[in-house]
Amino acid sequence: MQHVYVIAEAGVNHNGNLELARQLVDAAADAGADAVKFQTFNAKKLATRAAPKASYQTRTTNADESQLEMLLKLELPHEWHYDLRERAQNKGIEFLSTAFDTESLRFLETLNMPFYKVPSGELTNGPLLWQFARQRKPLVVSTGMATLSEVEQALAVIAHAFNRDSEPVNENELWQGWTQITWRESLRGRVTLLHCTSEYPTPMKEVNLRAMDALRVFDLPVGYSDHTEGILIPIAAVARGATLIEKHFTLDRTMSGPDHRASLEPAELKQMVEQIRQLQVAFGNGVKCPQPSEWDTRQAARQQVVAACNINAGELFTRQNLTTARCRGFLPAMSLWQTVGTIARQSFVAGEPISL
Repeated sequence: MQHVYVIAEAGVNHNGNLELARQLVDAAADAGADAVKFQTFNAKKLATRAAPKASYQTRTTNADESQLEMLLKLELPHEWHYDLRERAQNKGIEFLSTAFDTESLRFLETLNMPFYKVPSGELTNGPLLWQFARQRKPLVVSTGMATLSEVEQALAVIAHAFNRDSEPVNENELWQGWTQITWRESLRGRVTLLHCTSEYPTPMKEVNLRAMDALRVFDLPVGYSDHTEGILIPIAAVARGATLIEKHFTLDRTMSGPDHRASLEPAELKQMVEQIRQLQVAFGNGVKCPQPSEWDTRQAARQQVVAACNINAGELFTRQNLTTARCRGFLPAMSLWQTVGTIARQSFVAGEPISL
């Protein structure tokens, strides 16, 4: 199985503190993640003053402040990106960030990231999604809150951006392009879909890992963005074939902020990565055959044909005078039936391995 790419999602868990953001980079690297990811946005462009908070945000932050007021505290200044990217590179992991507005996306272009992550909330934001795809880099597209038809619509937008130089004039133009097999094939090797449930933390009954199977209808790699508590579900997602895992983490789950409660602490993040790597090894090559360590046990555990009673030389082997037992003998148990009816060339005592 190919390497499972693990994104340690720092998100907004830096709480507007650069030193805390640096420590998050260090923790992601120490855990063995492939990348650490933040979020890049202009709060005033992302939300209006009238925008309400999600229920989970009200529970985990000041209930009296607006979504905009909360977001203003969580912006990642542009100059911090360079500091954090360098720190990540020095630690041997990739630096990523997700854009939530066109201005932020243009800024991220200057950082030469290996791919862009499209957040679940922007899956239906056609204009921004089109701009994501126009960067001509691989996309990881999260599908939280989405129906399958909305996922297909998003893929049609991406395919349009891969194949046209100007935005579509209407949805009909999207769907006309989507009917062309060359447009759909242009997504191959460039788009990964992430199953996701956008509730923080996600209750077990709403994880719905089988939805990963539904996403495979588009013949694209499928991963999983996790918001559950603990590490069980992302590991289970890998067992179901996830090629990428994204998991929120924090230095301290008791800190104030919208995402801390649904995040792993550093030791848990490290444990998750270690278990994913162990699971990858355990997948093996898919060929059913004895493993190197099994050969000795195979010899000790398998039964062979033995004499059920004393047998004289020249006597006919019968079903009554033959049986099987573990003995490191000559004839495997499967040979018993074909041995019946042949003549013993020597004498055997009860329990002795039979040789022909």
